[in-house]
Amino acid sequence: MESEYIKIFQGNFIIVQLVKTRLEEIGINPVIKDGNESGRLGGFVYDTPRVPEVFVHESELKKAMTIVNQVKAETEA
Repeated sequence: MESEYIKIFQGNFIIVQLVKTRLEEIGINPVIKDGNESGRLGGFVYDTPRVPEVFVHESELKKAMTIVNQVKAETEA
């Protein structure tokens, strides 16, 4: 099954939350996949940490990447 959602970012929790907030501010509802939290809630413990990922619908990719690039520039400066 092919998804219409595309991964646009992965990183630490704080930056993922910043990307999520900025996307929501412009009307994009991202999907956050966090294996650590899902595993914890399911009663599993991973020996290696999982990195949260941000996905958006393919129709919103261009606008979303603008936001991701802005956040990267801000957090890498």
